Amino acid sequence: MRLPEHFLIGAATAAHQVEGNNIRSDLWAMEHMKHTSFLEPSLDAVDHYHRYEEDIKLLSDAGLNAYRFSIEWARIEPEEGVFDAGAVAYYHDVIACCKKYGVEPFVTLHHFSSPKWLMTKGGWEASTTPADFARYVHYIMEELGSELHYVCTINEANMGIQVAAIAERYKRQMMAQMQAAQTAPRSGDSADGTVQVGINLEKMMENQKATALENMEVFGVEKVENFTSMRTREGDLLIMKAHELARKEIKALYPDIKVGLTLSLHDIQPQAGGEARAASEWDEEFLHYLPYIKEDDFLGVQNYTRSLIGPDGQLPNPEGAELTQMNYEFYPEALEHVLRRVAEDFHGDLYVTENGIATSDDTRRVAFIDAALNGVAACIRDGLPVKSYFHWSLLDNFEWQKGYSMTFGLIAVDRSTQTRHPKESLRFLGSWNR
Repeated sequence: MRLPEHFLIGAATAAHQVEGNNIRSDLWAMEHMKHTSFLEPSLDAVDHYHRYEEDIKLLSDAGLNAYRFSIEWARIEPEEGVFDAGAVAYYHDVIACCKKYGVEPFVTLHHFSSPKWLMTKGGWEASTTPADFARYVHYIMEELGSELHYVCTINEANMGIQVAAIAERYKRQMMAQMQAAQTAPRSGDSADGTVQVGINLEKMMENQKATALENMEVFGVEKVENFTSMRTREGDLLIMKAHELARKEIKALYPDIKVGLTLSLHDIQPQAGGEARAASEWDEEFLHYLPYIKEDDFLGVQNYTRSLIGPDGQLPNPEGAELTQMNYEFYPEALEHVLRRVAEDFHGDLYVTENGIATSDDTRRVAFIDAALNGVAACIRDGLPVKSYFHWSLLDNFEWQKGYSMTFGLIAVDRSTQTRHPKESLRFLGSWNR
């Protein structure tokens, strides 16, 4: 089935994961700590900072018509209240490059990484952060807004709540195992695989005391509240306030820009006796955000797999299920299910801003894309306002605490030379736009 004529079909990246040498960010500092939970530092990543034109041209040549990328706050405002005109010029150039190759730039203003100075003020649990974020948004939109049609304020605004939930689940699991004198969780059932971001939860929990001491040396606080930290209820609301202030700034300057945020959403499927728990999970993951996004032009839907929910919560992956490198179940049908469910309560446009798998077998990525896009096409056929599909990711890149071990990309990168090797999945995704 053909997609609509003006449908955006593209791929996504995040600045810290691809640009390299993001030395003013909180994550750069955390990667280089002695008691880090990162497998390895990002360093020069895949050098997208210098090779963005090559990458955008590869995207365009394959037939894709849109590129979702993020602007790095730590580059734009490396010190509080001090803005870097050179960093702004760089993003001007990236946007211009997109247009040179007929690609629609779809910009995200915050994708997990933040300026290091923000952490010294209390990070994403500080009452001052929404205003700090709004100041940055005002500045960058004054500089770049005239060139843009689509802006995501915050990527996966619900990520910290999800991390907090799996941390609590992990603690309960460990307590139960100690009481039963059991060993570690079975392979493939680790809590790490139930959140849609690369984290090393076990290492984080083991290193808490040592990390607190080192945090004081590096950041001046015992607990670093970065964006993907275990979020409190108060912190969750602060993120929504930051989004609302950012939207206000954008609309005041450029009322025609389409503004929204993105959420990490699972296809939550209740199993026998798990109906009430599944409803609670969906409220936590999506419904309670509705009052804060009702004035948005769109919602960015980000989905990778499903969650099976029993009476006591998350169930292990089904016996014999195909798993990705991230321990997600290979389940591309989840995207269609999530789009249909979200559309029941959110009545703006829906943009698929991330969907994909980490795998070394590109034939499985092709199969995943095919199934996912057929689901998107079915939603459109039934009248749902789905306007885009951005595959995660354009490049094999730095997958946060998992380092470079996870391969999500449509393009492989030999990091010893930074040579690009487009995969068949890139061509296949582009074929949907022909």
